[in-house]
Amino acid sequence: MPNHKSPKKRLRQDAKRRARNKAVKSEVRSASKKVTVASSPEEAGKALSQAASVIDRAAKKGIIHWKTAGRKKSKLAKKANASAA
Repeated sequence: MPNHKSPKKRLRQDAKRRARNKAVKSEVRSASKKVTVASSPEEAGKALSQAASVIDRAAKKGIIHWKTAGRKKSKLAKKANASAA
């Protein structure tokens, strides 16, 4: 446990950021899962656009790397197209 003022503040900030990052990553996983479990191609397409939006926001905030975001979106698009065929 820190004894000085600035490390105490850093501890508080880290906890707050960790909670925020965890929430956003969870949202990304949930949106991705909606694409994979979609029953119809139309539903998959709608879920894909929402998931892409969530992933892009996470990348913009710096929670995930932009290349990771691109890879996730590409993988989801492949799954959505496979369900359509």
